[in-house]
Amino acid sequence: MSERLSGLEELVLLAVVAAGDDAYGVSIRDRLERAGQPSSLGTVYAALDALQRKRCVSATMSAPTPMRGGRRKKVFLATKHGRTLLASAAQVRRHLRTEAKAAAH
Repeated sequence: MSERLSGLEELVLLAVVAAGDDAYGVSIRDRLERAGQPSSLGTVYAALDALQRKRCVSATMSAPTPMRGGRRKKVFLATKHGRTLLASAAQVRRHLRTEAKAAAH
């Protein structure tokens, strides 16, 4: 069986892609909330950990910033593999949506 993303992993990965080079825990959580999917920071980090294990995101530490009191933050970036899995999930959703529309008529 091919590798798949859970629903939450898919949403978190989409938020990572949307955030670009500003994808860190709080910014990802905020994007999810704005999209109508409120999640705790712990839930976001658990999904990010799973996405790292699946090689869907990579993580680096940012440079220290005065805004954060000189602390660094962990920044995430979608990998090619992660983008491939997102495209696959989108294709499955499109197919099922088409079937559902056909069945409704």
